[in-house]
Amino acid sequence: MPDTAGLTLAEVAARIEVNQGSLSRIETGDRGTSPVLVRALLDCYGVEEPAQRADVLDLVRADKEQQKPRWRKYSTVLTATRYDGYLALEAGAVSLANYQPMLVPGLLQTEDYARTVISQMRMELTSPQVEALVKVRMERQNSRLDGDRPAKLWAILDEAVLRRTVGSADIMRDQLRKLVEASEQPNITVQLLLFELGAHPGLYGPFVILTFPDPTPNLVWLENPKRSVDRVPRGRRAARRGCGTRSFVAFQVATQSPERVCLHMARVTPPRS
Repeated sequence: MPDTAGLTLAEVAARIEVNQGSLSRIETGDRGTSPVLVRALLDCYGVEEPAQRADVLDLVRADKEQQKPRWRKYSTVLTATRYDGYLALEAGAVSLANYQPMLVPGLLQTEDYARTVISQMRMELTSPQVEALVKVRMERQNSRLDGDRPAKLWAILDEAVLRRTVGSADIMRDQLRKLVEASEQPNITVQLLLFELGAHPGLYGPFVILTFPDPTPNLVWLENPKRSVDRVPRGRRAARRGCGTRSFVAFQVATQSPERVCLHMARVTPPRS
């Protein structure tokens, strides 16, 4: 950035009275910044257009909000599986493309469904710890899918997700109803991968493609039984990352339309007990 304005890093640091080392770490992304410092940088570089300045400052404020995770108080039950790392990335994504072969995605789960899944997958947790993770999951739904600037979610589910009874018939009926209601929101798309499709690119397991505002590159997040999740950044293991993106595009072509998903869910919904 200094080069584009005809200034060296040292000259910029001197003008805005900031340590050159700190400015260098900000430039490389090794540390964050603040609206006050960014205003000084915009002045230094001669950026006067109000809309452009407002856009840059909005990004800085959003980044600072991401650095204050609401789930920090639950860190003892999150860090064991690197779940907190995924939450930090999810909080900054503008869209998420999620393939799930076995479970309803966390952002679309009901409380009872989430409670059942968490208690079975994390059997070492106490009841209060399970409830803490359920609360985190519900807060994620409110913060990422609702509000003024909700993220876009495209969820592709294997038919097994609907067929597997998690908890009880009542829990599944409420969960399927929530999926139908969620699919009616403008920022949420739900598609179904039927058994009749046979073998497909997603047999390796679940993954999430996270899209961020430019210039942040997209990420593919792969779930792993031992550590729960594994991040694959752009430029590293590129073939694997590309495979995830190509797989999801293939799913979009092969899966049922949202309208037919609703009809299929209606057929498999358990009767009221």
